[in-house]
Amino acid sequence: MRRICRYLPLLVLLLGSIQLAGAQSLIDPNVGFGAVIDKALTTGIDQNTFLPCSAASGGACSTTPKLNSFALGLGVNLMLWEHFGVGMEAVLQPGKHDYAVLPAIVSQGVVLQSASTLQSRVTFYDFNGIYQPIHTKKATVQVIGGAGGTNMKFYDSQSSSSLLGNSSYSQAISSSNHLNVHAGVGVQVYLNDHMFIRPQLDIHYVPNFSQFGSNMVMQAMVWAGYTIGDRK
Repeated sequence: MRRICRYLPLLVLLLGSIQLAGAQSLIDPNVGFGAVIDKALTTGIDQNTFLPCSAASGGACSTTPKLNSFALGLGVNLMLWEHFGVGMEAVLQPGKHDYAVLPAIVSQGVVLQSASTLQSRVTFYDFNGIYQPIHTKKATVQVIGGAGGTNMKFYDSQSSSSLLGNSSYSQAISSSNHLNVHAGVGVQVYLNDHMFIRPQLDIHYVPNFSQFGSNMVMQAMVWAGYTIGDRK
């Protein structure tokens, strides 16, 4: 949740712009939940260099999983006109996920490096234009497109047991940022004059997203929100 809070100042700025948008504008703060999906690497990760490796590399090569996890979102849309608007959203994995298990490195009976788990967390954020080709009192169809960024963080997680008890820790070891080009389509269905849900399918194009097997990341979310303004 702390990562979502980093985007709150931008949300507040967009919320404040409603005063400049005119009486006919609508603002839609919303939260979402769903999943982000990407392929696994066809190679593994070398526990010594953290570079891609193959099974022929031996025990130093650990396989990595596909990206297929629960995601939370926070966003706001500002509909300046009946068919056009702007918005922003941030979607993230709320928890850390195991990326690779790194076995202990032992040489001549001496442990050179303890076994550990490499964990990851990914965040997408987008600034979008919105087009509503269909707009009725009960529902709207939204076509969304824009750009933003993707942040990938890695953590080293270790645990141990001894006569003193059990201990564990996790610390951030690296972070990488990528460009993120975003497109999506959703159907915003109103439960009453202001409350809505919006099932939405998205695709993120993330150049050089080498941590997973494809630069194309799929996203399926259900957003729930409240429209501020006079809907006609």
